[in-house]
Amino acid sequence: MATSLSFFPILSVLLLTLSHAAGAATIVYDFNITWVRANPDGLYERPTIGINGQWPLPIMTANINDTVVVNVINQLGNQSTTLHFHGLFQNGTAEMDGAGLVGQCGIPPGSQFTYNFTVNQAGTYWYHSHYKGQYPDGLRAPFIVSDPNYPYKGQFDEEIVLSVSDWYHQEVQVLIPQFMNKDNPTGAEPVPQSALLNDRQNLTIAVKPGKTYLFHVVNVGAFAGQYIWFEGHNMTIVEVDGVYTEKAEAEMIYLTTAQRCSFMITTKNETSTNYAFVGSMDTTLFDKIPKGLNWNVTGWLVYDSAQPMPAPALVDQFNDFDDFALIPYDQKPLLPEPDQTITMDVVMNVLGDGKQYAFISNITYVSPKVPTLYTVMTTGEDATNPTVYGEYSNSFILGHNQIIEIVINNRDTGKHPFHLHGHNFQTIARSEFNAGDFSLGNSTENSYPAIPMRRDTILVNPGGYVVFRFAADNPGVWLFHCHIEWHMDQGLIATMVEAPLEIQKSITIPQNHLDACKAGNTLYEGNAAGNTVNFLDLTGEPVPPAPLPAGFTPRGIVALVFSCISALIGMAVIAWYGSVDMGAASKVAEQQRIAEMEQQENQEVTTQATTIVEAPEEVR
Repeated sequence: MATSLSFFPILSVLLLTLSHAAGAATIVYDFNITWVRANPDGLYERPTIGINGQWPLPIMTANINDTVVVNVINQLGNQSTTLHFHGLFQNGTAEMDGAGLVGQCGIPPGSQFTYNFTVNQAGTYWYHSHYKGQYPDGLRAPFIVSDPNYPYKGQFDEEIVLSVSDWYHQEVQVLIPQFMNKDNPTGAEPVPQSALLNDRQNLTIAVKPGKTYLFHVVNVGAFAGQYIWFEGHNMTIVEVDGVYTEKAEAEMIYLTTAQRCSFMITTKNETSTNYAFVGSMDTTLFDKIPKGLNWNVTGWLVYDSAQPMPAPALVDQFNDFDDFALIPYDQKPLLPEPDQTITMDVVMNVLGDGKQYAFISNITYVSPKVPTLYTVMTTGEDATNPTVYGEYSNSFILGHNQIIEIVINNRDTGKHPFHLHGHNFQTIARSEFNAGDFSLGNSTENSYPAIPMRRDTILVNPGGYVVFRFAADNPGVWLFHCHIEWHMDQGLIATMVEAPLEIQKSITIPQNHLDACKAGNTLYEGNAAGNTVNFLDLTGEPVPPAPLPAGFTPRGIVALVFSCISALIGMAVIAWYGSVDMGAASKVAEQQRIAEMEQQENQEVTTQATTIVEAPEEVR
């Protein structure tokens, strides 16, 4: 049975039902991706990426075991694009994962592309562009998969889909060059202008007394984690990132960008009062809070539209919830000790072009010339050699069905929400702020949770660590990256090449995918450098800028810049002094003396800041 869902407009709140057709269906979406104009915060109208001429975008829905077909036409005119179905494992269909230059070529303007996959997971997901930082321009929306065997079926009356997000007034292709710039050596990320609920502000949700509502909430933002609370109502958590959980009560939850959570809210039995609910951006992520920024967005549970909409309370009036304590409903026990442990040290540092980059174990990611999955498919037995994927794809080869443990040591001063494609994982250790690197002295096998929390996106605290495990039972090429878009632009990405010889046996790249490569003049055979003769010859592979010269630190660069500015000011004063008459000269003598003193002080700061050291200082 085929059902065509070419497009339907997203409502402020979409109410779903658990109606299921007998057997699996084929759900077809025809998506014409275009530019539209939008002004969701009422402050600034801007170009936004829409589907079929409209924005906000459609919420995708399916039932578990349905086949989903998405026919994409790119009519943006000036940009390529892709679609990634965030959180869906793509078991057996790694070529449909949608990460640009990883599992596919970008879809060039004017080209068509088809995604075709079976949904074998239920829960709360989303879809978004995964190409050159594009999705903050609007190409993102929830994707809800229903389950006839949902463990809490019958315990709620209606379902509500709710997205939270940050919003920028400028396009990403304007913001990235400003961010990745030698004039921004500290790597201060662009601060959003607004927060949104369901891609708007002042959202109202009509509710009835004495009813239970199941909320599916997705943070589709680019940068800001958000605190979420419903005043006068507790949340009963029942799912995170597509993993059903035992019920857990929370006053407030925190969702990093890309995380999802489902919870039930039971309404009161009287209708005399309406109640605010809030998404509050985590301002600790911002280097500087711009004057006038409202980092909160407010909606209301409306019992009676004739009653006033009350002002919300402050975030510090609510208790935060620790997702580490969640217990999966299926009671899946701790995986065995790992066959392979990968340790990743996260740092930020400036390279020789004066721009700040992000590093995982001394490597900043640079996209290869050939999508990594296509390198797997065209390099034969050499696909098991990480060399063919290039040094800067930061690739790790995972053995089929092995237990993999990943240790992330966050040596940066910022938070990082890391996301793994193709899997969720058991989080077995997570530190608080500034705990230092993980070591076996921090935890032991016996101290890990017997039934660990699972999700596919996890927050790593500043100066802290996270340890997680998963079974490599899904052959494919899967990115592992920070989901803050600006940090991806800086290169905070690694690549998991899982069971490459099994990939070669199990998938075939569709012709329309290869046609998109040809239309965009993207190579689709050979190693990361496009070499189809000697797969171990990486001559010509894309590389990052060279390191800073020995002895220079980011702080030294900043000091040098200010020193130069002071010197220029001093020279201007001297020139002016020479151009005035002797009577006026006495009036500027003091100014010249002050300028010379400032110049001398800044030269001293520069000398101190650029003293040669054994290794560049790691700063954010």
